[in-house]
Amino acid sequence: MPDLQEVVDRLHAWYPPETAEEWDAVGLVWGEPEAQVSKVMFAVDPTLEVAEEAAAWGADLLVVHHPLFLKPVHGFAASTPKGRTLSTLVGAGCALLAAHTNADQAVDGVSEAMALALGLSELRSLVPAPAPAVDSLVVYVPGPDAERLRQVLSEAGAGALGDYDQCSYSTPGEGRFRPLAGSDPAIGEHGRLEVVAEERIEVVLPRRLRQQVVQAMLAAHPYEEPAFQVLELADARQAGTGTGRVGTVGPTTLAEFARTVGERLPATVQGVRVAGDPERPVRTVAVVGGAGDFLLDRVAGMDVDVYVTSDLRHHPASEFVEKGGPALVDVAHWAAEWTWLPVVERRVRETWGDTVETRVSTARTDAWTFAVPQEPHSEGA
Repeated sequence: MPDLQEVVDRLHAWYPPETAEEWDAVGLVWGEPEAQVSKVMFAVDPTLEVAEEAAAWGADLLVVHHPLFLKPVHGFAASTPKGRTLSTLVGAGCALLAAHTNADQAVDGVSEAMALALGLSELRSLVPAPAPAVDSLVVYVPGPDAERLRQVLSEAGAGALGDYDQCSYSTPGEGRFRPLAGSDPAIGEHGRLEVVAEERIEVVLPRRLRQQVVQAMLAAHPYEEPAFQVLELADARQAGTGTGRVGTVGPTTLAEFARTVGERLPATVQGVRVAGDPERPVRTVAVVGGAGDFLLDRVAGMDVDVYVTSDLRHHPASEFVEKGGPALVDVAHWAAEWTWLPVVERRVRETWGDTVETRVSTARTDAWTFAVPQEPHSEGA
């Protein structure tokens, strides 16, 4: 059975907090890091109803998508809605963790889960995220010392590529230098030109580790003044993360695709709203889990047939349709993001097996509770 810190660390590895938007508030909200975790529940919203469900079930951790405290607070008195939610969790000994915009962009995150739930394949990011900044370090070292220096660089954090470590490239060559007065050469004599068989070692490293890798290299290098270069590498935009997803579906029409969306997302009062010709052919689909009207201008210029998202406002949607670009499918915010819950639940279950029970909240936290049917009426009536 893991402790809370282990679970938090794993969730943060899947959905790194540093990838969240600057305005966001993600991570552990409350909990004892050493506490044992045997039950984890997942929900979109940290409402009082969800907190009471977690407490009644005996959850040790509640993982939610939307933060409880998006804006700074000075307290959480139980006389306020958010205070009652947190007080309920604290009283039940249930920790709370939020994964919001960091979960939106991630592999197996919110938009990807929604895309897969709707049957999309051949997925790519709608807006690729910048890859972590990377440097290349080149250093020249006498041949007998090359292997030891490669090991030092690896231990300092250099040479990792995806699922590989200790990656480097080496070429042989000759190093030439003449020690001058005042130097303390490891090889050679003052005033005499030296020619040394050396290796050129090249490794990549995260830019955030530049200082520690260079310092480790200098400390381990046999030369008093080693020659080296640090080069900043351009972002090739090959990161697997990013905002939204674009994928393909089997040949269909807009009306048929919209019906599929309605069948595969949890039912809500809003249902599925569509702007476009029902008979329009649909093959390529863009999706953004949650509110996505901030990307309307970008999607308008893309070669996609339909854009699926939530919270579309009248004027931006109308202007988008007037441009004659992709059709629009607007779904409830809660329903779109709910698709992520079974995904993260599965990942936790696969990681800890029978030692941790998991559950997706049964609470429907969509804001809208009912709709009033309207009878058709003549103009001006």
